[in-house]
Amino acid sequence: MTTASHVLIRTSCGRSVRPRMLVVTSYKLQERVAMKIISAHEGVIPISSSMSNAFIDFSTMDCSIVALVSDVTVDGEPVVGYGFNSNGRYSAGEILRRRILPRLMDAPADSLLDENGELSPAIAWDAMMRNEKPGGHGERSVAVGVVDMALHDLVAKVAAVPLYRWVAQKYGDGTYDDSVFVYAAGGYYAPGKADKDLQDEMKGFLDAGYEVVKMKIGGADLADDLRRIEAVLQVLGGDGSRLAVDVNGRFGLETALAYAHALEPYGLFWYEEVGDPLDYQLNATIAENYRGPIATGENLFSLQDARNLIRYAGLRPDRDYIQVDPALSYGLVEYTRIQDMLAQHGWSSRRCIPHGGHQFSLHIAAALKLGGNESYPGEFQPTGGFADDAVVRNSRVALDDRPGIGFEGKANFYQVLRALHA
Repeated sequence: MTTASHVLIRTSCGRSVRPRMLVVTSYKLQERVAMKIISAHEGVIPISSSMSNAFIDFSTMDCSIVALVSDVTVDGEPVVGYGFNSNGRYSAGEILRRRILPRLMDAPADSLLDENGELSPAIAWDAMMRNEKPGGHGERSVAVGVVDMALHDLVAKVAAVPLYRWVAQKYGDGTYDDSVFVYAAGGYYAPGKADKDLQDEMKGFLDAGYEVVKMKIGGADLADDLRRIEAVLQVLGGDGSRLAVDVNGRFGLETALAYAHALEPYGLFWYEEVGDPLDYQLNATIAENYRGPIATGENLFSLQDARNLIRYAGLRPDRDYIQVDPALSYGLVEYTRIQDMLAQHGWSSRRCIPHGGHQFSLHIAAALKLGGNESYPGEFQPTGGFADDAVVRNSRVALDDRPGIGFEGKANFYQVLRALHA
């Protein structure tokens, strides 16, 4: 069954987004068995803006959203799991509609249950990936990641616990961090944005409780970017260890080395995604020539790609950071495999700070004791950011006790999610 409706999204700052068609595709099971998904709903919403990084602008950026409705009820309402994909990758609706969701809904409901009779995201993952050849991880991994998020939201809600507790019990050691380090990502290029505007943006992050901030570079020449960096360092009292810079994969080797030489004296928090995400030799050369921390991995979407990064990119487990985003890389099921691989290669989970700046990764960071989580204050609405009542203090944010991921505590987004299956 397919329905369509217009949705007007209003961001937290009051800006209205042009109405767009929200296309909802629904799949329903007919037979009844214990604990099952009775319908799945998929849609697309805009998260566009006028800003840009060194590689892309966000003028047409959109996002897939999914709702999985279960036969479990609480106070007369069905328990629903929600998922979406992180910013930076477009919606994956065609893959969701034609392959991923039909496979999930066509699987016998009892075949998705574990030995305890509970819905298993890992078993569901296998069902979604049935008849998929190895490789080709790009947009397919995004589609699976969206549904994986919804599955984990659902199972934690059915268990009546916040996701970080569920994950700590199922995938971790049973304990979790009660707060997570977060840094404020911003400093994008935008038409007419002057150094004073950039400084005011960073001051706003500090006033909001962040101690570490990130800005984009590579969209201007080296001299201009150094001027922008020094403008931000003025706001930070000259402390380069509180500033990360992000190239978004723009540089070739010559430019990457020129920037590395110029940046090293600042003692930055990290130098991020210097070149193409699959150019491991470039990354290894930078690691040989740049003493400071390097961060990369947000555009690697599988265990195999992450393993090659560790094998061939010259990363140093004592200082560098892995930024694989669970929402884009086949979800939490695959992310736990990546964590196991990293541990086998001597990497601490504390060297992982996922890309994305959203609630799903925040729960995972607490449960698996990662090094932190990205944050996009005010950007990529309505999907980006944490619960409306989340408070950042000393660059850390505590988690709440809402069951599941807690999208219900993010009012604007929750309204959109509910409309998906109303």
